[in-house]
Amino acid sequence: MANKKGKSKGPGGNAIALNKKARFEYHIDETFEAGLSLSGWEVKSLRAGKAQLTDTYILVRNGEAWLLGSHITPLNTTSTHEVADPTRTRKLLLHRKEIAKIFSRTQDKGHTCVPLKLYWKKNLVKCELALVTGKKMHDKRATEKERDWNRQRARIMRENN
Repeated sequence: MANKKGKSKGPGGNAIALNKKARFEYHIDETFEAGLSLSGWEVKSLRAGKAQLTDTYILVRNGEAWLLGSHITPLNTTSTHEVADPTRTRKLLLHRKEIAKIFSRTQDKGHTCVPLKLYWKKNLVKCELALVTGKKMHDKRATEKERDWNRQRARIMRENN
């Protein structure tokens, strides 16, 4: 019999939604892990993989961190007596010191906080968020050139083997 505890999912196996645009648009300075305060229908939708993180950001207000702009599409089977707002503001669960650090860093010019991915950690939904600085246009071009070169190099290596 296979031992289920020893099994691990592959890289990104527990990811619900990724924000690929954030890795292209920003330099990542520091990352944090935060819990999410969700309602029941949102968890069911996340299990079905119906979430988007594009154009999403983090706002710190009154000592609390909030996830703005995320879109969780409600399932057709959600209860009819509950109003399902797909773009509602969701509370992030962080320690006070982490919130203070995020708040102080986002007050600096050119710094912001964005979510990188939503994922499962056991039975909980977690959000990986990052303190970032914006990339200049030449940085984006260099990133694209590097990706193209890596793709081309892998293709050459495959053809030679």
